[in-house]
Amino acid sequence: MEHLSHHHRNTLREIFDHQATGNVDWRKVHNLLGAIGAIDEEHDDKVKVTLGPETEVLPIPKKKELDRQAVVDLRRMLSEAGYGPDAAPVTDQRDRDHGDSRWGEPT
Repeated sequence: MEHLSHHHRNTLREIFDHQATGNVDWRKVHNLLGAIGAIDEEHDDKVKVTLGPETEVLPIPKKKELDRQAVVDLRRMLSEAGYGPDAAPVTDQRDRDHGDSRWGEPT
């Protein structure tokens, strides 16, 4: 997490704040996602975000701030990628045995 600026850490805290009901600024989130993952612009006002093992296509909000569902989706995606609510990594507890000799730590 050392590579995250204090702005990125604050954005993580905003996303995981249980009081946040969609009042998280999209520009801050976009900046954070670009710092910790890969963002590809898609057609129809959407972005494809890849964080660790997680890839999601997210709609670009029409307003300045994210809606409630987008915040919920981001919380799940960030947690699955190893970013916890206190800007600390979350231990990945998922079983990586795919049944076809592909297993191990996430890449």
